[in-house]
Amino acid sequence: MNAVGRAEVEDFLYHEAALLDGWRLDEWLALLTDDATYRVPSNDRPASDPKSALFTIADDIRRIRARVTRLNDPHTHAESPRSRTRRLISNVRIVEQNPLQVEANFVIYRFRGNEDVREYVGRYRYTLERHDGKLRIRSREAILDAMELASLGTVSFIL
Repeated sequence: MNAVGRAEVEDFLYHEAALLDGWRLDEWLALLTDDATYRVPSNDRPASDPKSALFTIADDIRRIRARVTRLNDPHTHAESPRSRTRRLISNVRIVEQNPLQVEANFVIYRFRGNEDVREYVGRYRYTLERHDGKLRIRSREAILDAMELASLGTVSFIL
């Protein structure tokens, strides 16, 4: 297997961020493998297992698809009107090549209705795989830096 370079990973993560910011959730879903997971661990135990610890989000592919279906529904109360987000991705680094483990820092600005802007700061941990010549997401974790999550409001959108 050929090594994947940082530039290719950065392009992939920037593309993913653009899809999420544009609420192109079906296209984002196509970036995931058939056994993908999406997790937002508790910030006091980010390395824990969702089977034995509290997670903000611990979705398998079935729940990810259901989440996208709910978010795409125009009558979804939690995201009506939809949040406007802007993701900034930085410090992308390849931690391991096989399996392809990637980490990156993020800041997400969330604008919703007349609320004050909310900032979500943290780091992503990904396991990526190549399928049909393209990178796809096998696992995605968003680890928030904030120790107190109540001020961030509900995380109804995809971090």
